Amino acid sequence: MSDEWKSPSSPERDDTGDAKSWKLLEKTLLASVQEQRRSRRWGIFFKSLTFLYLFGALALFSPLMDFGKGGSRSTSHTALIEVKGMIADTEAASADNIVGSLRAAFEDEKTKGVILRINSPGGSPVQSGYIYDEIRRLRAQKPDIKVYAVITDLGASGAYYIASAADQIYADKASLVGSIGVTAAGFGFVGTMEKLGVERRTYTSGEHKAFLDPFQPPKPDETAFWQGVLDTTHKQFIASVKAGRGDRLKDKDHPELFSGLVWTGEQAVGLGLVDGLGSASYVARDIIGEKEMVDYTVQESAFDRFSKKMGASVAEQIAMWAGFKGPSMR
Repeated sequence: MSDEWKSPSSPERDDTGDAKSWKLLEKTLLASVQEQRRSRRWGIFFKSLTFLYLFGALALFSPLMDFGKGGSRSTSHTALIEVKGMIADTEAASADNIVGSLRAAFEDEKTKGVILRINSPGGSPVQSGYIYDEIRRLRAQKPDIKVYAVITDLGASGAYYIASAADQIYADKASLVGSIGVTAAGFGFVGTMEKLGVERRTYTSGEHKAFLDPFQPPKPDETAFWQGVLDTTHKQFIASVKAGRGDRLKDKDHPELFSGLVWTGEQAVGLGLVDGLGSASYVARDIIGEKEMVDYTVQESAFDRFSKKMGASVAEQIAMWAGFKGPSMR
């Protein structure tokens, strides 16, 4: 008896069952090989897709790929800087971003004039003050380059603080302008705590360290102190607006200008808050004389936008909500 292996197709092996078994095994092996090939092809496809996605993201957000701005600067132009949203150190309209944009615009020899296109409710008096001071400094350094503030929907409080540093201010007839005032708000939960039967225990090393604690009743002397802080900030705001606007401001006949009220752009012209009505394109074309506009606004990276969507820390948000937020021009 020979133990030599015989293939299913061998004439010496005519067993039908064995032949079927070998054919089934052969099909299974072929299917396995084909499946592996398909898996490799899909793997290559998805890897390629991931590579293309990452390359596209880098190309989209890299400053080296910013073809539009670089090409436009070969000729004279009007520099455009957006001041949009809250003015705060963690926002797009932070002093670092706006000041950086202003310096870049003034350093460009092709810049004929600068437009600050403003749409903001205000924000930090410190951030607004930094931008205000830088505009005044750059204007004194290069008086041939004029700065124009153009208010679109809203130019209030800290946003108007910034605008008042410009050579001229323009707005739409329906824009909201003004709100020259300072606010600091919070909540008081003393009654709620009593109803819930919750006792507040606070330990401090200073007599007034917890004077903004919303879970403790306000004290008259601390309330007066905090009001003094706000009044001082308000006076600084008023002084800066007066220095920027000069005799154009009709504050002697209208003391309510500094009460925190807002006016339409059309009303603001008569009050000296605004010099005229017009859009950014109008100012670039008819006032500066250079209709070509180049955007110098600092663009946030994709990572920055993602981080901001995630928000600040929970502790910071709770502190602001509970009343620990500092003064703001809103």
